[in-house]
Amino acid sequence: MIASGRISYFLRRLLGSIVLLVIVLSVVFIANRQIGDPALMVLGVNATEEDVADMRERMGLNDPFLEQYGRFLKGMATGDLGSSFRYGVNTLVYTGAVSEEDAPDATATLPIAAERLPATLLLGGVTIAFSVFVALPLGIYAAVRPRKFGDRVVTVLSLAGVSIVEYWFALILILVFAIQVDWLPTSGYGTAAHLVLPVLALSLRPIGRIIQIARSSMLDELAKPYVTAARGRGIPVQKIASVHALKNAAIPIVTTIGDETATVVTGVIIIETVFGWPGIGALTVDALKIRDVPLIEATVFLLVVMVLTINLIVDLLYTVLSPRVRLGQQS
Repeated sequence: MIASGRISYFLRRLLGSIVLLVIVLSVVFIANRQIGDPALMVLGVNATEEDVADMRERMGLNDPFLEQYGRFLKGMATGDLGSSFRYGVNTLVYTGAVSEEDAPDATATLPIAAERLPATLLLGGVTIAFSVFVALPLGIYAAVRPRKFGDRVVTVLSLAGVSIVEYWFALILILVFAIQVDWLPTSGYGTAAHLVLPVLALSLRPIGRIIQIARSSMLDELAKPYVTAARGRGIPVQKIASVHALKNAAIPIVTTIGDETATVVTGVIIIETVFGWPGIGALTVDALKIRDVPLIEATVFLLVVMVLTINLIVDLLYTVLSPRVRLGQQS
């Protein structure tokens, strides 16, 4: 019963994630063809009409829209999202220097984007781990000392975290720690020192949100009768909070951590560019600059897959934390 309910719940969530992936990427596909002529975007405004017409033919833009969309869906299902117009050696294909059959595999957009995936996963993973390590104890600390000085300090810090703009905070970090005191590098990749400033910039909002939800959830849980009974038996409130209340308050906290992880994944687009971090976010910005439509679609594809995977993992954690979910009683 429990196993079948868990499997049913997982399959529903997986199907919903696949449908949402198709919808998001379809919107991107349509938008890329509505904002301008992709062929002209590749060649630039100085291209001749003959060059643009030839490029449209090579890109299949003269085919009916439904045929183009069908190729896109097929490519999405098979992992073939096309070749980059300007990235790497694929320029040779569209200038006619080599045939498409002879073009190296390195021009395919999905492998290009996938090469940047480890850097983004590293930055995002360290950011969330650091955020949870800092925020969860502070949220619990504030909950067991409500309306006291420590609680007020933590509350102010959490409000600051969710209010400060990441991009502005990143520039301040560079100005202070990389330029004025010269403790850390301004940009780059490869050492622990390169991680510090991007992680601090990205973790500001997750720390603030996790503190707020952890404090609120723990306050609700600590007000329940079983906690009052436990305190009446002389059990320290810190032990009650860390051993019993935290487990019962875990679902909203886990949900927030999942939401903030997804936010971090999308937030890397700006932060990676600021700090010169070679991840998918920076690649997305580069693709937008050179108007490489297939590469834009590939980077968005990976970003959306990461976000949906995070949400699916959170949903699976519900089956561990909540008996109702295990039995398939939640939609």
